[in-house]
Amino acid sequence: MADALLRLLAWLSPSFPIGGYTYSHGVEQAVEAGFVRDRASLAGWVAFILEHGAGRSDAVLFAAVHRAVEAGDEASFVRALERADVLRGSREMALESSAQGTAFLSTVAAAWPLPGLDRWQAVIAAERRAPAHAVAVALCAALAGIPLSAALAGFLHSVAANLVSAGVRLVPLGQTDGQRALAALEPVAARVAAWAETASPDDFGSRAPMVDWTSMTHETQYTRLFRS
Repeated sequence: MADALLRLLAWLSPSFPIGGYTYSHGVEQAVEAGFVRDRASLAGWVAFILEHGAGRSDAVLFAAVHRAVEAGDEASFVRALERADVLRGSREMALESSAQGTAFLSTVAAAWPLPGLDRWQAVIAAERRAPAHAVAVALCAALAGIPLSAALAGFLHSVAANLVSAGVRLVPLGQTDGQRALAALEPVAARVAAWAETASPDDFGSRAPMVDWTSMTHETQYTRLFRS
């Protein structure tokens, strides 16, 4: 179990080379528009993404992929792969997810050659789809024997941490306020993870139109630090 924990920590670390620091998931435009302006509004914005936006939908997909890989169910895996690929609110969100997913699988394959990974990479290649970040992490977690509960909670925490880090740089906020925001998001990530662990693929979906709007508007924002 210690080996699995160490591996999960490595894969979800900000230093893992997937370029996560270059994406803000619309937070940059949310700051520009005045929706995010301090620690409380940043924590509230990220909490909404976790509970109602991409955090919710990715959590359902993560659980579906993890179960499919454990069961060797390629058909269910492909369905999750397709949903993750097509149901994104904007071009930038699609890039954010697929670029990180592709980089994640490539790095894991190079540094942690997991038994069975070649099989699932072949399934992905046959579908001609770039894997979403949630799909890639869930696939590798299942192959590594990392329990769904730990892997899912860790994934959602890493999503929150990346968005908080973007907010700290954009508002800007102090590093301590960033950690306070992240601490406030712990129960939110835990709650969404616990719900998604037993959710059905039919529960997939999101209801965060303002987050989608900030992402689409970000595409034409005059000055930008982030890719999304």
